[in-house]
Amino acid sequence: MQRFNTLLNQPELAALNARNQKTQAAQKIWGAIVPDNLAQFSHASSIKNQQFTVFADNNAVAAKIKLLIPSLLIKLEKQECEVTAIRVKVQVKSTPQPKPATLKKLSPSAVTQLQQLGKKLSGTTLGDALIKLAKNAE
Repeated sequence: MQRFNTLLNQPELAALNARNQKTQAAQKIWGAIVPDNLAQFSHASSIKNQQFTVFADNNAVAAKIKLLIPSLLIKLEKQECEVTAIRVKVQVKSTPQPKPATLKKLSPSAVTQLQQLGKKLSGTTLGDALIKLAKNAE
């Protein structure tokens, strides 16, 4: 851990570390003033030139935040944060790839029950379908 801290104190990373700390502070403030249902779909970016920049996950969240800007500015004032405007941007998250469907297999007892029911209903469309299903399940 000491090597990692030494790496973070390098002059090349000082600006990045400072920006990260400012972003974390802005996120902490944002989490304190925004309703929980919006906090999970948005995050704070920065506070620059008395302007609070927030990223929303979609247009609906951005619209809701824009409706709440006057009350959010009052809450920011109570937090002694010198902000005169809240800027909302939409930053759509990429959707994860869907998991491939797993094939579910019937138990051996279910297969035999399907076969028995299919034999009882033989000659009918349902009976033929049950027999076919039982054969494919084996």
